[in-house]
Amino acid sequence: MHPTSGYDMDSTDECGGKREEQPKCHRNSPRFIDRITIDVRRVKEVRNVELINAQRNLSSSPSIDRETTILTWQQGDPDDPHNWSTAKKTWIFITLMLIILNSCIGSSLTSNGIPFIVKEFGVKSQPQRVLPISVYLIGTQVPCDLKRTNSEEGYVFGPIVWAPLSEQFGRRDITIGTFILFVLFTMACALAPSWPTLLIFRLLSGVFASAPIAVVTGILADIYQDSTTRGRSIAVYMIITAFGPLIAPILSGFVSPTLGWRWSFWIALMFAGCTLVPLVVLPETNAAVLLRRRATNLHGSQRSLSKLGGLENRSTKISITTLLMRPLHMLVFEPITSASSAYLALCYSIFYMSFQAFPIIFQDLYGLSPGTCGLTYLPIGAGVVISLPILWWYDRILLSAQKSQRPWAHREEYRRLPIACLGGPIFALSLFWLGWSARESVSFVVPMLAGIPFGFGFICIFIALLNYLTDAYEIYAASANAASSFTRSLLATVLPLATTPMFEKLGIAGACSLMGGITALMCIIPFIFIWKGDRIRANSKFCIMLKKRKEERSAHLANYHYSEETTL
Repeated sequence: MHPTSGYDMDSTDECGGKREEQPKCHRNSPRFIDRITIDVRRVKEVRNVELINAQRNLSSSPSIDRETTILTWQQGDPDDPHNWSTAKKTWIFITLMLIILNSCIGSSLTSNGIPFIVKEFGVKSQPQRVLPISVYLIGTQVPCDLKRTNSEEGYVFGPIVWAPLSEQFGRRDITIGTFILFVLFTMACALAPSWPTLLIFRLLSGVFASAPIAVVTGILADIYQDSTTRGRSIAVYMIITAFGPLIAPILSGFVSPTLGWRWSFWIALMFAGCTLVPLVVLPETNAAVLLRRRATNLHGSQRSLSKLGGLENRSTKISITTLLMRPLHMLVFEPITSASSAYLALCYSIFYMSFQAFPIIFQDLYGLSPGTCGLTYLPIGAGVVISLPILWWYDRILLSAQKSQRPWAHREEYRRLPIACLGGPIFALSLFWLGWSARESVSFVVPMLAGIPFGFGFICIFIALLNYLTDAYEIYAASANAASSFTRSLLATVLPLATTPMFEKLGIAGACSLMGGITALMCIIPFIFIWKGDRIRANSKFCIMLKKRKEERSAHLANYHYSEETTL
């Protein structure tokens, strides 16, 4: 008899047969191995019923045909990632941020090294000059000015695969495996003997670099149950993603002319190697995977129908198919995901269009050197940093309102979206500021300072909407964010290619005004969510499933406590 039940049972069964004696158990003795709530009942398999309600599982049944196991975390269980120590969570968070920084630095690592790369390999074609950067996204061969291109390549299709796979097979294996491959292909880029091999290695490096971008929000949701802590962690994550692309051009700009372009990859590889040390001991955080493994350890194999923390076990073939299609399904049929993804994609594209627009403004108009022009991105970083105290200030206001039991503070939309409502108009305003102040009669410092509201608004929009996606979809957060990542990376591949032609035809003021106008129209999206968000979530397929899972878990726990009290 497996010692998974901690309470006494009658010595006879329903038919009067003798049952195996159960060990006596005192009130203060452990009731579950490893503190996992495990209850086993034999129930009749009813035709056309796939899943049996947790309460019915635990109730008596007149006949026996199939064994059903229900697993969930016991309150306060130390194996539950939500209950891990602050030190352990902080270590996981820092490790994740190091991985993200590696990925983002890789996105623009070749930007200032391209002239040296094409010279060594004898590349003359302008369309080919852009490929080391563009293939990191999807391998586009549309011509553009390489010196004015900077994009997070390779991120388009990777997240669609990595995020859902992490939900099925666990975050740890996906994160470690893809990062090791990212390191190997970064080294391959440094050793590339020819132009075609460099492009292939850049493509593969970008594909595997996309994994942490897709998985990180899911891991943060795994370990941080408190929405405030989770929101602040995502804020730091977004700051890392903003600073990474700004750091890489500085690195390659100084290293390529002195040590050679290959040393940009070697230095990035050294940093990645240091990151690999804490990564190899990263624990698994996916609760469903942890419970499934525990069930396997306890029972030797997973038999029949199982519920693991409210997550059904399905065939691997069906699960993989469903999981791979989930981000695309959410992108098309979930209004919260589709609208948020569209807004984020626009802001993301404009962010990367700035890497082409700034040289047009500050080099062509003001005559600054490439090195000095690179410094004009620093106000964007300053705006990102300024956003942090504003975000934490709003968190304090929200917590105070929740303690005071103010109705608005308990609405899901008010936890995140007011920050986007603030950042959206500021982001649009910064584009008008940049465009209309950039003229020879005005100092270059004036349009350069537009980067402060630009960075502030950009990060506020991203933090608010990514947090909202995570809070709205919880265990499906990785898929929702994968859909968002797919959309913004795809758009960020296409729109920057139109930057130079747009500025040439419309001029600096006209081009910036066009971007600012479109952004101003899109900034109404968070306002609409605040207005109708609860109704949208009520009609959401995934939000309905989440609500059902929570109800089933509550019913199971309530039934367990009742059976425990009656037994004792």
